[in-house]
Amino acid sequence: MTDYTNTDLGTFEQIAKLENGKAFLHDALNLSSCEISVNVTPKGFKVPFNHKHKQNEEVYIVLKGTGIITVGDNKINVREGSAVRVATGVARTIENTGDGEFSFICIQAKEGSLTQFGFSDAELC
Repeated sequence: MTDYTNTDLGTFEQIAKLENGKAFLHDALNLSSCEISVNVTPKGFKVPFNHKHKQNEEVYIVLKGTGIITVGDNKINVREGSAVRVATGVARTIENTGDGEFSFICIQAKEGSLTQFGFSDAELC
């Protein structure tokens, strides 16, 4: 077993051609602490359902375009550089409201599980 894993997701154009325009990293990188997806959606795309998670919070990081993330009854306008955290037990959906592609990363991790981060989990060598 190596001490790192890497993969090549391809270009955003290639990701857009995948099923639902999503590339998942959990299996590709043997992740053990979270799920990460890279998403490229076409103009007019909207997830056709709301969903919520029992254990995992989600963080959406917008890379390109504009959209709306609906969390419960709140509609949050997002654009390149926006980041939104959604807690467990709350319904959410996402849509592309721009004139072109809408690209974002979604990270799922168990809510409340982070006990260290940054330099509190590091040592200089």
